[in-house]
Amino acid sequence: MVDKQPHLNGGYYGPAIPPAEQPRYRHNHGRSCCCCLFGIFWKILVTLVVLVGLAILIFWLVVQPRSFKFYVTEAELTQFEYDTNNNTLHYNMVLNFTARNPNKKLSIYYDKVEALAFYEDTRFANYDVITHINSFRQYKKSTNRMTAVFSGHKVVLLNNEQISELNQDKSEGVYDIYVKLYFRIRFRLGDVKSGDYKPKVKCHLKVPFSSNATVTLFQTTKCDVDF
Repeated sequence: MVDKQPHLNGGYYGPAIPPAEQPRYRHNHGRSCCCCLFGIFWKILVTLVVLVGLAILIFWLVVQPRSFKFYVTEAELTQFEYDTNNNTLHYNMVLNFTARNPNKKLSIYYDKVEALAFYEDTRFANYDVITHINSFRQYKKSTNRMTAVFSGHKVVLLNNEQISELNQDKSEGVYDIYVKLYFRIRFRLGDVKSGDYKPKVKCHLKVPFSSNATVTLFQTTKCDVDF
């Protein structure tokens, strides 16, 4: 007589399942932690970006920073002759500038200004307008004068078309001269000074020859300021 074993609830009495076929239960705890940390990091990053943006907006609204305004107010050209025998340009030109600070809360330090003069896309002179010797601070809502003196001679290679343009300007008594200025400036708000900024200024000028009494006087020219 065969003894009957009691039935155990939940027990499995079938053939043994090989380990390779046994169900595997994956634990997603590590992945959940990574997702949670990434979400927290992303929220912090977005919050910081928003706060920085708000700080910049508030600063802009309160301070209202503006670029300086730059003009050529006077131009005197007493010599501008090109010797075709040795390709030498002899020149003598004086330019007076004004720089206007329109800001109500910012003053400007002009640490360095260099002016380059071009004719027919060819540079023929340069001049240090501002150096460490004559650098200055421009206060709020004020205007200051600067002067550039271009005098001397330089070997420049002008082609036939450029020489023809030069002769035409000479006959008309007005020369198309392009001046580019390189700045190194700093801003000051209260007792806080900014780092260096290096804007460029471009001036397209029509400069009358001073000894020609038939031409009109030089007209004040506003220059383009590019930060």
